[in-house]
Amino acid sequence: MSDLPTLPVTFRPGRTRAVLLTAGVAIFVVITTVAMLLERLTPGERLSFVFMAAVLCGVLLMLSRPKVVADETGVTVVNIAGRRHLDWAQILQVNLRPGDPWVFLDLSDGTSMPVLGIQPGIAKQRAIEDARTLRALAEARSTAEPERHRD
Repeated sequence: MSDLPTLPVTFRPGRTRAVLLTAGVAIFVVITTVAMLLERLTPGERLSFVFMAAVLCGVLLMLSRPKVVADETGVTVVNIAGRRHLDWAQILQVNLRPGDPWVFLDLSDGTSMPVLGIQPGIAKQRAIEDARTLRALAEARSTAEPERHRD
């Protein structure tokens, strides 16, 4: 396929990420500002406000983390709390069915893996295009490389 992107390529929910990062910074700034402006708060209470703002910002940063990186060796899936590298031969199918919150990979070990880096939440058409591209890459790479890891 000549319309495949040049590797490496990264897929991530850009609009969702922008919203989460903006909200995280805004929440941190607003709560910290309020804590500093309230004169009746003790230094410990102010510190607890700032700490809570940092925790909320951190949670939103973690939620903005998901991405998928496809390179010559395979696919690295970064979800909220984990990262996993898959060889192209391990990916049997890339699925994004109507109503799915994100892409799912059917793997050669019989399991299915969620891929939060491609999600149709805010940008549905973009997610569909990214899923099709990842599917085409997986099909092209898995057939181009017979399972060389088996001895």
